[in-house]
Amino acid sequence: MVTSIILINATRNKINGLAEQLAELEGVSEVYSVSGSYDLVAIARVPANEDLARLVTDRMYRLEGIERTETMLAFKAFSRHDLERMFSLGM
Repeated sequence: MVTSIILINATRNKINGLAEQLAELEGVSEVYSVSGSYDLVAIARVPANEDLARLVTDRMYRLEGIERTETMLAFKAFSRHDLERMFSLGM
């Protein structure tokens, strides 16, 4: 499983609609509106790097309102929450 954090700059009047569209994309597990240098942060979890490439350069590229993205790959998760266990219980 490949996990990535996608930082997004968006057209100001498109942020809310864009966030909803991003959340509907297969592979995007969460979308946050944030303060700071970026407008949105999307968390993507996909099976392979090729799937991430398709998500970012094909499916996200088609969404109107994205001005710029920066994608970071996660190497290792450090969390008090056991995400695998939560998903296996249907949460």
